[in-house]
Amino acid sequence: MHAGPGVRRLARELGIDLTALTGTGPKGRITKDDVIAVVRGPAVAPAAATPAQGGIPEIPVQDFSKFGPVEIRPLSRIQRLSGPALHRSWLNVPHVTHNDEADITDLDAYRRELDAVAKAEGYRVTLLAFLMKASISALREFPRFNSSLTPEKDALIYKSYYHLGVAVDTPEGLVVPVIRDVDRKGIREISQELGTVSAKARDGKLDMADLQGACFTISSLGGIGGTAFTPIVNAPEVAILGVVRARTAPVWDGTTFIPRLMLPISLSYDHRVIDGALAARFARYLCQLLEDIRGLVL
Repeated sequence: MHAGPGVRRLARELGIDLTALTGTGPKGRITKDDVIAVVRGPAVAPAAATPAQGGIPEIPVQDFSKFGPVEIRPLSRIQRLSGPALHRSWLNVPHVTHNDEADITDLDAYRRELDAVAKAEGYRVTLLAFLMKASISALREFPRFNSSLTPEKDALIYKSYYHLGVAVDTPEGLVVPVIRDVDRKGIREISQELGTVSAKARDGKLDMADLQGACFTISSLGGIGGTAFTPIVNAPEVAILGVVRARTAPVWDGTTFIPRLMLPISLSYDHRVIDGALAARFARYLCQLLEDIRGLVL
């Protein structure tokens, strides 16, 4: 069996039995192309050689039509633009996700009061506005979360501004417009701006400037559901907050169980910049702000 060390290693990784192959190299030597041809299968033409991204081999090409009827639909413009960015972040950032939950019973009651007034004025007050205000306080308390790695990866750039990215679900896919200077705005102003930006996003009227400059991103699935998820860090940011639907749960108060509205949060972070202990402290601080709304208005 004629095959070099690199070919033998590739065959082991792919689970290919070299003794069953006929080599096409000089004197019957088995080449890497011979091994790859087995994976691709005889019905699929070899794909054009492209550089592997980050050293990761491409997924072998499949001819799905040989298994049944298929239909090809192009990705939306948003998906074509966001896909490579998400892939780049996932490959370059060592992700870790920390989960916690906040008791937002009192906060939600206050939010409903504000929302009742806001409806009459043509906008809504959602939990997201409070999450944004709490996130700003947490970023100030833990400034490393409001930083980015230098290109050389040997220092941190600390930011003195507070622009938040907010993931918005649209018919064409997920977009992340940026709300600027959140630290200078109150719940009312943030809520009104969220309504305006969300409408622009759904109508496809966001400019490129509307999508740039965020320090920290919030992805909320509360209107859909779920119990937890792992949001992908939007590099060069170093962390992202994910929230799902709040649920009523029995909470022990020292004497008895009482029903409380609990909000699960998921904090993903770049482990090169943030360690687990710091992430846990950030998440707990954020939850404590949501649990006591007095901390948001002081």
